[in-house]
Parts: sequence; structure tokens; C-alpha cells
Amino acid sequence: MKKTVAFGEVLLRLSPPGNERFLQSPQLSASFGGGEANVALSLAGLGLASSLVTRLPAHAIGEAALRSLRAEGVDTRHVVRGGERLGIYYAENGVHPRASTVVYDRAHSSITELEPSAVDWDRVFQGAHWFHVSGITPALGAKPQACTLAALEAAKRAGVTVSFGVHYRAKLWEPDEAQHVLRPLLSYVDLVFANEDDIRYGLGVVRNRAERTGETGSTESYRQLAERVATEFGIQMVAMTVRDPVSASDCNWSGLLYEHGSNTLFQSKQYQISLVEPIGASDAFTAGLIYAVLAGRSAERALAFAVGAGALKHTIPGDFNRVSAADVDRLTTGDSGLTR
Repeated sequence: MKKTVAFGEVLLRLSPPGNERFLQSPQLSASFGGGEANVALSLAGLGLASSLVTRLPAHAIGEAALRSLRAEGVDTRHVVRGGERLGIYYAENGVHPRASTVVYDRAHSSITELEPSAVDWDRVFQGAHWFHVSGITPALGAKPQACTLAALEAAKRAGVTVSFGVHYRAKLWEPDEAQHVLRPLLSYVDLVFANEDDIRYGLGVVRNRAERTGETGSTESYRQLAERVATEFGIQMVAMTVRDPVSASDCNWSGLLYEHGSNTLFQSKQYQISLVEPIGASDAFTAGLIYAVLAGRSAERALAFAVGAGALKHTIPGDFNRVSAADVDRLTTGDSGLTR
């Protein structure tokens, strides 16, 4: 069984029932999430050995987060305990024409105080095949930045394939700071996950004048942009999701995968989605692509699997994508009717 490792923050998610506004009623449902945690759990659900490195408070809420990861098959032996706060985010699920809303409360959370020396990174990557981290983690502060770099260095020493989700967040930092921190990290990366805004604001890569004369959002414009990222940073593959909102309740969902060696952009089919949950689809896409690449699927088939995993996530409440590889394969092969 292939082993994967992810590093990032676990958050407590608080949401009002159904499509209610915040505190419309006194109830908030509690669950756990976070980008890298979502990826780790999805990979475990798809059948891989999946490990998460993070820091959780040594109190009852931190213990509940740890138990939720273990219950879904995630290896937590490298989770560090300490700190006082588990980061929180509030998620309000919109319905057309009202958009969904997310409010973060993660300042001074446990992971922001994690020292690189608190983790035996070389031990973490023993026997590992893949490492995933995102730009959200270094955006949390100087110590998470140092930990991210230490993890990337150790992964490369171990010969592990590395993927990186840029995930630029304007609420966490300005473009100049993000680019100053993120651009050097990409020298360790084999596969980048990013959308056009991530590439522009997080990496500082924009279309040149000749590219801008083409139609924005066209297949060729995406290929040119992905090629620029791959060439500038020495990246083997660039993966993008494309979610075109129809309303707060519906969207069109697809993906693209650029292969630098062949200078080829693969484009998936487009799914018409009725949204149950807008959060976590890109993490499900990430996990799906990692799984399919490790399984030896071709670039085209790997992309189809990743997009299918993300499509299914839109239908599942909460952060986590609770599907198996067989579930995704049934969707992507057209066998998505009633399962008896």
C-alpha cells in the first residue's frame, strides 16, 4: 500500500443548520476540517496509507479532533500535542441568490506555535511515496513557514514526490508577502495545484501580452499559463480546477492537468452540479489526483478520477469527502445510477 503524508492545520467547523444564517437559531453543528486534513482523510478513504502531521491542543477539543481523524483511518502518530487553541471557522451554507459565507477565527492557534524541531521529519517520510502541503500553512506565520520548509527539505531527501496547493487567501496575507514566501518553496515541488488567481496573486505569474490577446478561460490560455508556471519553477505537472458558478446552489465543475514533459494540457468532462456543500471539493480533487497518479493511471485518466472525486464532494455535507475509489470509478465510467 502506497503511503502519503500531509502537513497542515485542523480546524473546528461550526455551521448553522441547513441554510440558516449565523445564529438565526441557537444551534451550531460542530465538525472538523482543514485543507490538508481533508486531503489526508480523502486519501485514506480511497485506500492509501495516509498520515497527517499537525499540532493539536492537549485538551478535550484537541482530543476530539484527533479521534475524528483516527476514526476515518488517518495515521496520527506524528501529531504533536500542545498549545491552547484549535483554529475555528464558521461556515454558512448559502442558497441562490445568497452566497455561502466563511468566517475564520484561527489567530494564535496551536499550529502557529509549532517548532520545526518538534517533528522528526526524516522519520515522518520513512517509507513514504507522496507529500502534500498547501500555501495556507505558511500563511499562518513564521513558525509554520519554517516547518513547511523543513518538511519539504526532508521529503526531497527521502525521494518523495511532492505536491503543493497554492491556495492564496487574501484574508491571510498580501500578494507581495505570499510571493516572497511561496515562490522559493516551489523548487521542491513536482505537482502544483492552483487556479488562475492562485497563480497570479500567490506566485506572481501573469499572462504576457500575447497570451492576453486570446480568450480568457480558453483551453489554450490555460495551457499557456500552466506552461509558464512549469517552466519558471521546474514543475512536472500543473493541475487546475474550474468551477463556474451558475448560482449559489449550482455550478459547472471541471479540471485541467498540464504535463510539462509533453507540453500537453488535458481537459476533463464538465459536471453540472447541484450544490449540497461548496467546501472541500478542491481538496477532494487533490486527493483524487494523488491517488490516481500513485495508482499508475495515465494523465488523462488520473484527471478524470480527480474531477469525479471533486464532483462527488459537492454532494456531501461537511469538509470530508466520504467516498471510495469504487464510488468515483462508478461515476467516471457512467455507472452512477442506483446502487443495489
